[in-house]
Amino acid sequence: MDSIKDLRLAVLIDADNVPYKKVKLMFEEIAKYGTPTFKRIYADWTKPTVSGWKTVLLENAITPIQQYSYSVGKNASDSAMIIDAMDILYSGKVDGFCIVSSDSDFTRLATRLREAGMRVIGIGEKKTLTPFITACDKFIYIEILGIDEHTDEQEGVTDIDKSKERPSNKAKNSLQKIDKSLIRVLSSSISDLGDEDGWTFLGDLGNFILKKHPDFDPRNYGFPKMLSLIKSINKFEVDERETGKKNIKHVFVRVKGG
Repeated sequence: MDSIKDLRLAVLIDADNVPYKKVKLMFEEIAKYGTPTFKRIYADWTKPTVSGWKTVLLENAITPIQQYSYSVGKNASDSAMIIDAMDILYSGKVDGFCIVSSDSDFTRLATRLREAGMRVIGIGEKKTLTPFITACDKFIYIEILGIDEHTDEQEGVTDIDKSKERPSNKAKNSLQKIDKSLIRVLSSSISDLGDEDGWTFLGDLGNFILKKHPDFDPRNYGFPKMLSLIKSINKFEVDERETGKKNIKHVFVRVKGG
């Protein structure tokens, strides 16, 4: 799920609907999935509301696209971004798109790009509506970017009894709490993929959950990796198996008692 890919990505940014302060972190995140070959940002640059972006464009080699607002209440930048996306699609020069916006108006664009065989990654704020999130292969919340990830083990959640739950200080910046809904998703997914003994390869589990929930990310819950999230829940067993290669382990998980 987090492995680096050799995808050529077109990064298209809606300056009106995402904050500029985390732009460097955004591109560090995008680098996990591929190499940006197009980096464009869309706005009416005559407006003071997007002035903050101007200071980071040169530092990150982002090409600004000027689009005047011809009438009140209409977002001309959205239209320009959609037209450019289709032009890039038909150029055949990319393998996927990263749409940086919290605007659900890009739902149809994401759907159309996936229909054409493109991988679509969305990045936006937590306020982003569900239709746009589910239209992407993966959706990443801006709020989790830059959260301290130095620890690989975290305390706090040992069962689903919420009255006894005491979240760890390490997970205080989490966007979501571990609850019965998450545990149900994990349990059902492990059962669907499990072998005769109920064991599921952790890498397959993460990819499988993403197909159902594109915004799933362990960092949403305050954990840097899937393994540390699984270990924090006292409903699952973990088996780290040695392979033929030195210092490489394959991690398998299953539901306790399964």
